[in-house]
Amino acid sequence: MSKVTSSTLIKFKKEGKKFTALTAYDASFAGAFDSEGVDVLLVGDSLGMVLQGHDDTLPVTIADIAYHTACVKRGISRALLIADMPFMSYSTPEQTMENAAILMQAGASMVKVEGGHWLLESVKMLTERGIPVCAHLGLTPQSVNVFGGFKVQGRDAENAQRILDEAKALQAAGAQLLVLECIPPQLAKAITEALTIPVIGIGAGADTDGQILVMHDVLGISSGYIPRFSKNYLKQTGEIRSAIRAYIDEVANGTFPAEEHTFN
Repeated sequence: MSKVTSSTLIKFKKEGKKFTALTAYDASFAGAFDSEGVDVLLVGDSLGMVLQGHDDTLPVTIADIAYHTACVKRGISRALLIADMPFMSYSTPEQTMENAAILMQAGASMVKVEGGHWLLESVKMLTERGIPVCAHLGLTPQSVNVFGGFKVQGRDAENAQRILDEAKALQAAGAQLLVLECIPPQLAKAITEALTIPVIGIGAGADTDGQILVMHDVLGISSGYIPRFSKNYLKQTGEIRSAIRAYIDEVANGTFPAEEHTFN
């Protein structure tokens, strides 16, 4: 299978082909996901919760993400590898440049940042300097204390319009990919149709171009709370590789996410 790039994902969007993404943190799992055909792997700051045992993503550092990015990179040959920029690692354009370069040198093909209009200058600077950007709107976990918890975003008309406007502005600034997390499916559909770049959803309905889940949720090994938008595919199939194939197949045929995985 040929290597997945941002151009590949744009081609998928134009063809109406749904694609899949998963978080990954080490070479072994990343290799399994890659060989089964997962298109995008994200070294997410979710590692703060699923690997390090924190209550949120805020303690994660650039060094943490760089280490796990290097591990994942060694295990894959096909998937597009994205690395999260963790909390307070991109508060200024200059800081963003420095830290994004660290992640790219560790093996990432793209970096992901959370936020809207305040990030436009940084997104523009990154793309001008050869660092592709994945933007992230909706529920942005690094802002959990501002939101007052992990809450669905964009349910009222004003906030829905703000998210749509920010998505368009981030695309205009150079973002090549967008993640929408925990927003109503109607809003996610409108944003996906309004943008030319691919849109990946998580808890955002079935009308986005792709879907992403945390690997620990897909395999049913997350401790405590399992998000509504996730599905335990290992319980369904009984074997890890079969679970990944089932996830890929259900995204492709539109049966995941179903109504029970979305927030109306």
